[in-house]
This record gives sequence, C-alpha cells and structure tokens, in this order.
Amino acid sequence: MSKCEMIIYWSDTDNAFIVEVPELPGCMADGATYVEAVKQAEIVIQEWIDTAKELNRPIPEPRGKLMYA
Repeated sequence: MSKCEMIIYWSDTDNAFIVEVPELPGCMADGATYVEAVKQAEIVIQEWIDTAKELNRPIPEPRGKLMYA
C-alpha cells in the first residue's frame, strides 16, 4: 500500500471517482466505485515510481497530509 496522499472525489463529468496523487506530478486514476478507484491508484502509483526509477528521476518522499487538502 502506498504512503502517498490521495485526494478522492466524484466527477459527474466522468461518472467516476477520481483519485489525484499530488506528490507525484501527473499521477491520477479513476474507477466506477471508491474502492476500484483506490485500487487503480495504487497500481498507477507503483507504475509512476517504477518509471521514475527507470529514467533515473527523483522520487518524492511521502509528506503525509498536506495543509490545503
């Protein structure tokens, strides 16, 4: 399980739950249910980290709860 912060909300436009991972630029996922969206986010977070490692890019340390979230 990821230790990154996830912001989860319902999108009427997409008719899905959206998950944003603010600590990892561009990292987002969605799902028809809350649980599905979180599961998809866990997969995308790991893929984001794997790609960053392959490209020798820095991987941010999880910061925990952000003040504005």
